Amino acid sequence: MSKHEADVPAADVLNSDEEQYVANNGVLSVDEQKNIINDLARDHGINQRRLMMKLDMWIVPPICLLYLLAFIDRVNISNAKVYGMAEDLNLTGTQYNTALTIFFVPYVVCEIPSNYLLKKFRPSVWLPACMVLFGAVMIGQGFVKNYGGLVATRFLLGLFEAGMFPGCFYLLSMWYRRDEAQKRYSFFFSSTCLAGAFGGLIAYGCSQIDGDRGIEGWRWIYIIEGAITVFCALLMFFVIADFPEEARFLDENERQFLKAKLELDVGTSNHENKITLRGVFKVLADYKVILAGLMYFGLIVPAYSYSYFSPSIIQSLNYSPVQTQLHSIPPWAASFGFSMLLAVVADKTRHRFTLAVFATLVCIGGYIILMATDVDFVNARYAACFLIACGAYTAMPLIVCWTSMNFAGHIRKSVATGFQIGFGNIGGIIATYVFLEKDFPEYMRGLSVGIGFSIFTLLVTIVYFLSVLRENKQKERGVVQHKWEAMSPQEQAEAGDLDPSFRYSY
Repeated sequence: MSKHEADVPAADVLNSDEEQYVANNGVLSVDEQKNIINDLARDHGINQRRLMMKLDMWIVPPICLLYLLAFIDRVNISNAKVYGMAEDLNLTGTQYNTALTIFFVPYVVCEIPSNYLLKKFRPSVWLPACMVLFGAVMIGQGFVKNYGGLVATRFLLGLFEAGMFPGCFYLLSMWYRRDEAQKRYSFFFSSTCLAGAFGGLIAYGCSQIDGDRGIEGWRWIYIIEGAITVFCALLMFFVIADFPEEARFLDENERQFLKAKLELDVGTSNHENKITLRGVFKVLADYKVILAGLMYFGLIVPAYSYSYFSPSIIQSLNYSPVQTQLHSIPPWAASFGFSMLLAVVADKTRHRFTLAVFATLVCIGGYIILMATDVDFVNARYAACFLIACGAYTAMPLIVCWTSMNFAGHIRKSVATGFQIGFGNIGGIIATYVFLEKDFPEYMRGLSVGIGFSIFTLLVTIVYFLSVLRENKQKERGVVQHKWEAMSPQEQAEAGDLDPSFRYSY
């Protein structure tokens, strides 16, 4: 494993001894960074544990709640289907799959533009505004009368949810060091696991009011969950934090310390730099950005396949609609615990490659069990659902955190994260068509596709690991120094992780 070294902060936050150390060494190891951070904390009178608790209280819970509700609103269509939506709307053939697919068209296209708007309008404005809009659309989806109405609302839902995931991941990466990030990333990402559990509980509750006020139970799922989203969105305008440089809940002393601490890990953020079209294409030309998108793309197919069709898979085990909803909850709860366990290990070891590979193999194991067992083997097939949920929804935060924290600077991080999530979610389109009604109950086609894309992810993950290992060695040998020296001051300010002193983690 590499030393995971990083750039150093601006000289105005270092004392004379620290400046001399940096001048002599240029690059700092993890232990050396921690020593400087401790000195900075002492100089600024900062209690680091108390500050971290403050960050965790202001940053993590609001965006977790935001994404939990966004994911519930996105996948609750699978619960509605179990309770008769397809029959009431007269959906035939692949119309249900098309309704799932249409969500991803604006969702994929608008990822990078949304990150640009998030930076322009501030997270505390942009994220809650989008949340109000997709919550309102969700309420409207409860009143659709036909296939056309369902497709229209799904399209709008994808449009307004486009900025949620990359925006939240981008924001998290601006607040935490790489050795602090994985637990927060995994806790945030595990909102999807909690969403699966809560969504099942809400759907079960809505089944108990089927027909109340003349409204079917599946419609109540949309209406109630949409109303909860809008209510919470209004609160988010007051609690979502902006970037560290302008956070209202920190005093000036805390902001200066946090800025220096983060710069030790990833270099200067250059928050004031503007995103240009030329800058966007320059970031997208980096092969590491492409590999990051491919890794996420490969995982999205098996993960979204499970989230959209797990009720159908569980129902194939001869459970009633109510039993199906209740049995869908434990796999999601287990995946939350598994994800947090590996997150703790990742932050402690500052190592993600092996853990990501392990989690992906767990997912593959679940799909193989489903393929190898007959539908009569209820317990084995239900256990496989645990493996798929645990593997897929643990590998994704590991990979996205790993790659996101390897992109430094506001511009590179914003564009790269937006591309990774946007490109990766093209896999969601594939996922919506791999489990077809005609394949019920074995779903061999969908299971084969899930295994294939999981293996694809493994291969790309290995390539990415070897690539960052190679780039670290090139930087250590000074191979890229001449390129750095040929850059203008502005280009160096925007270089981020391309700085020769930055070391990629793995």
